[in-house]
Formats: sequence, structure tokens, C-alpha cells
Amino acid sequence: MSDLPLYYLPATELAARIAKREISAVEVMKAFLARIEEVNPKLNALVSLLPESEALQLAEAADKAQASGDAVGILHGLPTAVKDLNAVKGFPTSFGSRSSKANPVADRDALFVQKIKAAGGIVIAKSNTPELGVGTLAFNEVFGITRNPWDLSKHGGGSSGAGAAVAAGLVPIADGSDSGGSIRYPSSFCNTVGLRTTPGRVVFEALGDGWTPHAVLGPMARSAVDAGLLLAAMAGPSPQNPIAIDSDPTAFLKLADLDLSKVRIAWSKDADGLPVSQEIRDAYAKTRATLVSLGCTIDDIELDLKSADHAWETIEMFGFFTDSPPLVHTNPELFRPDYVRNIRQGAATDPKELAWAIRERTQIFKRTAALLENYDVFITPATPVSAPPAEVEWVAEIDGTSFERYFLWQRMACRITMTGHPVLVTPGGFTDKGMPFGLQMVGPMRGEHALLSLSAAIEKATGWGAKQPTGI
Repeated sequence: MSDLPLYYLPATELAARIAKREISAVEVMKAFLARIEEVNPKLNALVSLLPESEALQLAEAADKAQASGDAVGILHGLPTAVKDLNAVKGFPTSFGSRSSKANPVADRDALFVQKIKAAGGIVIAKSNTPELGVGTLAFNEVFGITRNPWDLSKHGGGSSGAGAAVAAGLVPIADGSDSGGSIRYPSSFCNTVGLRTTPGRVVFEALGDGWTPHAVLGPMARSAVDAGLLLAAMAGPSPQNPIAIDSDPTAFLKLADLDLSKVRIAWSKDADGLPVSQEIRDAYAKTRATLVSLGCTIDDIELDLKSADHAWETIEMFGFFTDSPPLVHTNPELFRPDYVRNIRQGAATDPKELAWAIRERTQIFKRTAALLENYDVFITPATPVSAPPAEVEWVAEIDGTSFERYFLWQRMACRITMTGHPVLVTPGGFTDKGMPFGLQMVGPMRGEHALLSLSAAIEKATGWGAKQPTGI
């Protein structure tokens, strides 16, 4: 038995103990509600919280169902939060925007939320996000800034603000969505595991283009095993998803026991020439040495990714236009200026430019697939800096390179998005200042199980992911 408080126990252990009736869903819920009351005012990671009485009623109902002999799902009794861009029945979906303040509560769940609830998960809050998911730092005029549990003067990352919530023990697991690092950046900043899944692995019905591989949903957790647990609940085929992967997601419940001495790594120092802070370069070099000492075979490789910058921007901006709400065209003053700028840029997309970007994405995919025929994984730094100051809207300079738009400092993630492959961020250690940073690991197509297994092996060998935040 662990000496950790309930709110820091692994989600898999909590679920197992609830299933065995060693603890009740009510006990678990009370522990997390108390943790939220203590810590969330400092972090501002969770918004639109369910009233305590209602959360406890749901936990009581879970215990009664189990006592009556009802089947218990893999998430039975576990509290969770859903990103405030996705619908949860009974909750408002604010999108972090003043334009949505008057939105009524949702009358239905998003399809992946339906799956989470069917597995027994209890949604008790929304996780904070930047307005309409713009950028990798969670802040907006409705709820404010999500801060980092390792240092409250720093950002917790975004657009999936759940990274801070999971790291601090506010919820054991949570979802994220990602087109340019929105799962990966907060995971790196907060020392958690985040998985950008293979397109089609999880139903993402919020997108106007159901065939796109650009934006995906995925799990966020404190370990690979817990991320696998949530993915097993979120994933699975659906008639509502035209690119759905028709395979049994329960495979993610049991990860492989990998021997790190047999792992072949293609190691990139900067994702083909991107600026990286000296702080991260130093920490990343130490992590490489650690992995070598653990027996990994590592070759220095730079995959050709430079064309991904313009291709990603073209597709991303066109996607903003495709999914833009009518109100932004009639009342742009209600929205964040760079969101409006994105939509206007997308509306002006040249068809030839879009065609080039789509073709180039395919070429980047093929180059990545060819590389991964000879390696188990391709690794880059997850972020070019550690968590930035909470007051900034984006990182404006790295290693002498300046950025005039919010997404330009995200290219460490954006370039990897264009590979089309699944990518997992796992804890990679700590900088000399004690801030966490992550490894961005790209695996073979539909290779989430292998990525999760590798993450679990690194976690076990290093202990980096087991450390709790020191800033709260």
C-alpha cells in the first residue's frame, strides 16, 4: 500500500481499489474535492466546477450501482475534467471566450465524453483553455491564467489546462486536444504524460472536417499506465467518425514490459534546426546520457522538417476558418484579436497553397515512416523552453530568435503534428532551476501502445515522473 494521499495515487490503483471495494467512490471523490478546494484557487486549472453536493451524489450513485451488482467500468468512480472546448451534459462550454458567456449548458455529451462516462468516469469540472484553444498557454478574459504547480509564477501550459490539474492531484486523469502542441506543451511544463493519438483513434466530432488528421484528442495523466487506462475508455470505433480505427482499445490496459537495452532511438537535438534555450539544451543532453547509461541505442538524426512550418500554418489557419462561428464574422470585437486574425488568414487561403500544404504533409508523413522502419522512436525536446512567466501571452524570443505571432514558438510541436504519427510526451527530467521538461517521442503509425510502453519503461528506470510539484 502506498503512503501517498488518495489524490496522488495512480488512477489505475484507485480504480482497482474501488472495484475491490477497498475504498468507495465517495471517499475518492471527497479526497479530490478537498484537494481542489485547497489548490485550485492557486492554479486556476479547473473551471465550471460541479457543486460539491452534486459530485458526491454521483459518487454515491456509483457506489450503490456497484453494491447492487452492476457491471463496473474501467474508470468506475474516478473524477475527471473535460477541456472547456468540448460538450459535457449539464455544463456550459465557454471556450474561454466572452462571446460564449451566455451559452446555455450543454444538453448532450461529446462522443468521447459518452465513452468516458460509460466506463464509469465522473466529470466534475471543465479544464481551462485559452480562448477557442488559441495557443499553448492557458489564459483568457473569462477565467484568467492557469498557473504551474511547480512554480506559481509560471504558466501551466495549454491549450489543455488539464496538465496543471493532473500534476497537482486535482483529478487523476483528463482529456486534451492537440493540433500544435496543446497536449504536449502542458505535459512538458508540468511533468506529466500526454499523448497526441493517431488520427481516428479517438472520435473528435467538434471538427468541421471529420477526415482531417490535423487535430486529435488524447489522454493526459501522471503516468503512461494511467494514460493507457484513459485511452482504453476514450478510444474505439464509432459510426460518427469517418476515419475511426476499428480495434479493441482494451489493449491499452496492459503495457509491454520493455527492455531499454533493446530500444533504438533516433535523437534530434532541435527538430531540424529550431531555436532551443540553453537551459533545455543542457537538460536534454543530460537526459540523453541517462538513456545511454540505461542501455538505449541512440543515433543523432535530423529528420527533414523545415517545410512543415508553412504547411502547418496553412492547414491550421484554414481549419480556423472552416470551424469559425458565425458571430466572429459579425462581431469580431468579442474575440481575441489573434483568433480573428487566424480566421481572416484562413479565409484568404490560396487554393494552390492549400494543395501544396496537403501534399507536403503526405511527404513529411512518408519521411517519418521511413525513418521509423529503422528505429523504435524518434525523439526531440518537447518544448524549446521550460514553463514561461505567467504574464506572457506567448514566448517572444528563444536563443536570439524573435517571434511576432503566438504559434511560432510552438514549432517544436507543430512540425511533429505534420508527421501524422502518434506522439507522446513523457517526463524527461529537470532543468538546473528545478523545472520539469519533457521528451517528445514519435512512434510508428497506430503505435500508441509501443509509445506508452516505452514511456512506462523510462518512468520506471528514472523516477522522473513520480516526483510531485514543489510550488504548491
